[in-house]
Amino acid sequence: MVLAEQALTTSRELLRAAPVLDGHNDLPWALRKIADGDTIAAAAVLDLSAEQTATHTDLVRLRRGGVGGQFWSVYVPCGYTGHSAVTAVLEQIELVHDLAGRYPEDLRLALTAHEVETAMADGKVASLLGAEGGHCIAESLGALRALYRLGVRYMTLTHNDNVPWADSATDEPAVGGLSDFGREVVREMNRLGMLVDLSHVAPSTMRDALDTSVAPVIFSHSSCRAVADHVRNVPDDVLSRLAGNGGLCMVTFVPKFVSEERAAWDDALREELSAAGQDPADDAVWASGLRSRAARVPRPEVTIDTIVKHVEHAREVAGIDHIGLGGDYDGVSELPVGLEDVSGYPALIAALLERGWSTQDCAKLTSGNALRVLRDAEHIAAKL
Repeated sequence: MVLAEQALTTSRELLRAAPVLDGHNDLPWALRKIADGDTIAAAAVLDLSAEQTATHTDLVRLRRGGVGGQFWSVYVPCGYTGHSAVTAVLEQIELVHDLAGRYPEDLRLALTAHEVETAMADGKVASLLGAEGGHCIAESLGALRALYRLGVRYMTLTHNDNVPWADSATDEPAVGGLSDFGREVVREMNRLGMLVDLSHVAPSTMRDALDTSVAPVIFSHSSCRAVADHVRNVPDDVLSRLAGNGGLCMVTFVPKFVSEERAAWDDALREELSAAGQDPADDAVWASGLRSRAARVPRPEVTIDTIVKHVEHAREVAGIDHIGLGGDYDGVSELPVGLEDVSGYPALIAALLERGWSTQDCAKLTSGNALRVLRDAEHIAAKL
C-alpha cells in the first residue's frame, strides 16, 4: 500500500492529540521467555530504551507508533492451573510493575481513565494490566479481588482452553457458555470496575456475559467473523449488541484470524508437520516448516488493507463508538505487512483517513472509545 504523504502527516498529528490506547500486548511474556523463565531478570533482559529485533515492542517504536496507552497482558498459559496459575499471574503483574519502575521517563502505571489521560498528557505511555485467562484466579473471587487491587483492569474470561465456569472458542463446549459461578465472576468484575474481556471465549459465553454484565464488555484483541470465519473472531449478532451494552471490539491484527486464506495455509502446514511426526507448536519446527512450505506454496499476504476491512465492518455493525485496536504484538510470530511492529499505527490511521474517515472518528478508534469504556466501568462500579 502506498500512502499519500499528507495522510501520514495528518495521521501523526492526530496521534499526538489522540494516541493509541491498545488493548493487548504480550511483551511481558515475551520477556519472560527471553529470560528463560527468570521473572526477576525478565524486565532487564532487554534494553527497551533502544530499538530491539527480538520483540515487536520497545519504547522507541511505541513512540514512533503514536502509542500513548497500553494494556500489557499478564498472560498465563493454560498449562498452569490452580495455585501455579495464580503464582504465574502475580509474577507477570510484578514484571509490569518492574518495567514501569525501570523506565519512569517513558512508562507510568495507570489505574483509571483519568490516570491514563494524565499520563498521556505528560508524555508517558500509560500502562494498564489485563489478565489473560480466567484460570489465573483458580475459581477464587478473593483472587479476582486481589488482582484488581494490584492494578488489573480487565480479565479475559478464558484463554485457549475452557475454565470450569466458561467455554473457550478453541475448546469443546462443556458449560454451554457461563455457569452460575461464571455469572458470579462477571457480576463481581462489574462491582470492582474490572472490564469483562470476551476475546478467546465461545459465542455462547459472549452472549451469556452480555446477558449478565451491567457494565460495558470488551474484546481486547478480536476481529470480525463475517470478514474472516475464524473462531477467535466476533459474530455479527454479538457485535450488534455492543451498542446497547456500551462495549468495545478492539480489532486485532493476527494474520490467521483476519484472513481465511492465511488460516487455511497455516492449517495445511500444521498438517504437514504433524504427518511428518514433528510438533507444530515447537517454534523452531514451525519456522523451518514455514520456510520449506513457502518455497513450494506462496503464503497468502496479509496487509493493512485486510485490517481496514475488519475495522470498517466492526464500525458498520457495532457503530463508531464501539471499536478500538488490540494489535496482539509479541503474542504472535508475524504481523501484517505494514503493521510488523508497534510503530505501524500511523500507517493504519492514514489508510482510514484516505478512505474518508474523519479525524474525529479516527480519534474514537485510537483511544476515545477505550477511555469512555474505562470511565463507564468506574462509574457503574461506584454505583454498585
